[in-house]
Amino acid sequence: MTSVAAISRARKSAFDVLLALERRRAHAHSDDLLRSRAIDALSPADRHLVTNLVLGVLRWQILLDEQLGNLIKKREAKLDPEVSVALRMGAFQLRFLDRIPARAAIDESVELTKQSGHRYASGLVNAVLRKFAAARSADNEPGRTVSAIARAYAHPAWLVERWTRFYGLETARALCQHGQTQPARIVRLTDLSVEKELIESGITLEPATILTAARSAGSGDVAATAAFRERRIRIQDEGSQVIAELAVSSGNTLNQSPKNILDACAAPGGKALIFAERNPQARVLACESNPHRLAELSLRLAAYASRVECRLADATALNEESAFDLALADVPCSGTGTLGRNPEIRHRLQAEDLPRQAERQRAILSATLRAVRPGGRVLYSTCSLEPEENEQVVSSALAKNQNGRLVSLESQIAALAKDGILTTNGAARLRDCLTPDGALRILPGALPTDGFFVALIEKTA
Repeated sequence: MTSVAAISRARKSAFDVLLALERRRAHAHSDDLLRSRAIDALSPADRHLVTNLVLGVLRWQILLDEQLGNLIKKREAKLDPEVSVALRMGAFQLRFLDRIPARAAIDESVELTKQSGHRYASGLVNAVLRKFAAARSADNEPGRTVSAIARAYAHPAWLVERWTRFYGLETARALCQHGQTQPARIVRLTDLSVEKELIESGITLEPATILTAARSAGSGDVAATAAFRERRIRIQDEGSQVIAELAVSSGNTLNQSPKNILDACAAPGGKALIFAERNPQARVLACESNPHRLAELSLRLAAYASRVECRLADATALNEESAFDLALADVPCSGTGTLGRNPEIRHRLQAEDLPRQAERQRAILSATLRAVRPGGRVLYSTCSLEPEENEQVVSSALAKNQNGRLVSLESQIAALAKDGILTTNGAARLRDCLTPDGALRILPGALPTDGFFVALIEKTA
């Protein structure tokens, strides 16, 4: 009887995540799949390796595929997904993870190929990876053309060309470079006294850049602490927190806090939590159109169930009219501001997707504007860098809805700084990101956050 060679749990877990994404069965992003129970059950070292393998392969997949393709004969160029994933994992380890022995990277990729039902291709994987290891490709020079930057940083050329057109070549290069880096792990402290407890648990913390309640976590496993399990802290990008804080500040008009708040696209719920925390007297309606995501949203907001309603609802078809003082339309989008966190987006997104996204975004914003009362405000936000999803959606919605006006976010930034919610440096850097119309455009790398666009609209009648 033939024995089955062992594959490390970390590599098998990484293979499963990458295969799910390759087959496009998983609608979730890579960071969602990396928080599965199976991966949570691994040792901290194995979880770290899984994350490095999954995100590293996805970030460098375009370059890896090009280099692997040069080593594969034409008749073998059409590979099954399992074989492609095994090759990419092996090649990534050989090129980027110096501490992993070449033999381990190659042998386990071969075994992954066999145990996934493709024993016939194991010889191909072995031969190609050995050639890849022997070649030891030199690092790419980023170059000074769109195609050179796209290749060096493993981004789609059409996307780099767009960014060059909108932001200039050097900014496009910086965006690509940021897309190849691991985002900071930001902890939101709802109670500052928890900081000492985290440090005593072995977590190293540094002040974050923008928010006084945020900390950048270095070494240590935040997810393993009692504070995290008991939901006394949470992991949330600073940019995401800023959007919610700006919304809360925008709703506080004429010294009155909003009594009714709408979060039109609420999952996964981090912003709705900030609404509930900052407005203890308010009722919040949190909408989500996907039943599975709604169940997760309800669980996350369970502590506030007495005043936060989680509703299965399509944001484009809201029935409420003039019912809310404040609304957040944090719309589904291309996600091009999050390529460091969700690198698989670059392999799925096509230029023709943007107009379709924008059509739905306009519908959500128009429905949300109808839902707020005269004098109420809507904060529109995306994690996109694309004008079609940002400025153009806002201008189109305002042209269609004559009872709305754009309001500069500068006063909201000043108010949050005055209240001690923003750091002095954070407030200054946010002001630097304001557009001439007073919207906020945060490019990845300009601040240590994902990329975001935020615009504030007031309903005038």
